[in-house]
Formats: sequence, C-alpha cells, structure tokens
Amino acid sequence: MTPPLPDPQQFTPVAGSDARATPVRLLVVQGEARPAVDASDEPMVMTFPHLVLREAIAFVALSIVLITISLIFNAPLEEIANPSRTPNPAKAPWYFLGLQELLHYYPPLISGVVLPGILMVALIVIPYFDINLERAPLAKSDRRRTLTFLWTAAVVLTAIFYFTGAQPVWPLIGPLLLVAVAITVALLLRSSGGVVSWLRSRSAPFWIFAWFLLSAVALTVIGIFFRGPGWSFVIPWRDGIYY
Repeated sequence: MTPPLPDPQQFTPVAGSDARATPVRLLVVQGEARPAVDASDEPMVMTFPHLVLREAIAFVALSIVLITISLIFNAPLEEIANPSRTPNPAKAPWYFLGLQELLHYYPPLISGVVLPGILMVALIVIPYFDINLERAPLAKSDRRRTLTFLWTAAVVLTAIFYFTGAQPVWPLIGPLLLVAVAITVALLLRSSGGVVSWLRSRSAPFWIFAWFLLSAVALTVIGIFFRGPGWSFVIPWRDGIYY
C-alpha cells in the first residue's frame, strides 16, 4: 500500500545557500552558487578562551602543588662546595644523569651529541613517514611482515648496542626487547578487551616513543641509585650507598 503524500501546504519556500539545513528539503540554486551538499562538520572551539583558560587553570594548579611541596620538604642540597674534597663520583643533576650514564659506554661525542641527536630527530621525523601517516595501529598491518621487520630491527639494534660500547648498553637493550615482546604479544594474542586490546590499538610512533622513554628512565635510575665510587655498579641497599 502506497503511503499518502504529504500536504503541499506543509512546505514553505525558503531562500538559502545550505542544502543540508533543516527544515529545507528543496533548494533552488542560481548563478554560480555551489552550496554544500555532502560535507561533515567537525567539532571546533576557539583557542581563546577555551584552550587558554584550561592552560591557565593547569598552570595555577601546578604552581600551587610545587609551592606546597617546597614549603613542606627541604630541597635535597648537599654541603657547600669544598675544593679540597671532591665527591666520588661527581654526579650531574638528575635530569642529566641519563647522558652521564651514556658516557660510561661511549665517548663524549657519541653519547652526548650523536645518540641524543639521532633519537630526537627520529622522534620528530618517524611519525610523518607515509607508511604510518594516519598512525594506524600495528594490528591492522600484515602480522607476519610486521613481526619479521620488528625482530630483524631488534636483533640488529641489540647487536649494535652490545658490541659498539665499552660494554653492553643494557639500559637501551632491555627496553628495546621489552617493547618488541609487548608488540609480539599484542599481535599474536586475540582479545576483545583489557590490556592486550589496548596494546593492539597502539601505533608505531607510540612504540618508538615508549622505547625512548623507557631507555631514558633506565639510564637515569641507574645513574642515580646504582653508580658508586669510580662510577662502578653498586647495589644501594646492599652496599649502603644512597643518593
């Protein structure tokens, strides 16, 4: 049975240039006008005041937290510098101890300039390669090819970090193998939720940055807690050395 046609009196001619507007269903286009017919509107907010206001709130909140911490706890400063007593080892501030730890494995030019420069350039450039322009999850790529490339790169980099330094650079090798294992587990296991599903949704730039971040944390932690006199490796809770 054919449904009855609507009453023509329900339609009202309206002049306009947007064919998607409601309640307009019929639009007469004149001249060179090209009204939008098939398009999608993306949510957009202005930088001011929306973003600026949120940044200001975050800045004030962080300032309050830092001021509160500084009022409750004293800064961990050492005694006044004494030229006749040089500390052993002489450690840089904690935010430079990752680079100081790299000096234990490579010459200053390599550990202080070349390696950090390569890592920073890679973090900037790799996300913009055409092969991963949309930052698609690795799980959507060919699994066999991805795993072959992954472990080939992991073995090559492990060999480089193992044989090129004064001794194996485990702070770089360990996080690299950890990331490779995590990617392998995410690609091989099937899961509709939980940690595995979250890992499967990560893209290549995420894993590259995860390796960089884990390596930086490992180098810094080792430099702070596990280096004693002569920059030898120590166990702080066994050797009684704390920094």
